[in-house]
Amino acid sequence: MLKAKILFVGPCESGKTVLANFLTESSDITEYNPTQGVRILEFENPHVTSNNKGTGCKFELWDCGGDSKFESCWPALMKDAHGVVIIFNADIPSHLKEIEMWYSCFVQQQFLQDSHCMLVAHHKPGSGGDKGSLALSPPLNKLKLVHSNLEEDPEEIRMEFIKYFKSIISAMSESRDREELLIIT
Repeated sequence: MLKAKILFVGPCESGKTVLANFLTESSDITEYNPTQGVRILEFENPHVTSNNKGTGCKFELWDCGGDSKFESCWPALMKDAHGVVIIFNADIPSHLKEIEMWYSCFVQQQFLQDSHCMLVAHHKPGSGGDKGSLALSPPLNKLKLVHSNLEEDPEEIRMEFIKYFKSIISAMSESRDREELLIIT
């Protein structure tokens, strides 16, 4: 069974914990409580299998605190990560600048492929969430961007994450198959 490690990173108060809880069907949070360091949520998704072999997949969602005081922990968090989801609050202008730093640290410096990264513009309940185009600078404008508003269309968000998880598992499975072929030959 494949096990994928996915990091949820981004600025403080962007909605990382809310999305992680939603995807893992964990408890709802009613008040803001900043994540201290990291929370690891494990779950299986029956909609995601490795290739067409029917074997299930396990996921570890690493809900990483957005405070820069945890920066010394980031190398440990990044170790062996298969994917990175950069979550930001699209209603806070400073978040657009901050996500460039998150991308640099967690994707570029780790030599992670852009296809293993997804941007989520999270809209908090009652924010009105404008889903218009965001002025993302290169190379962020090349990444998959998903707008999330759990009040308006939670199932659309769930489906976007399932597609993302499938792409990560597919890449992991292909890599494992290549390694097995190298051993055989």
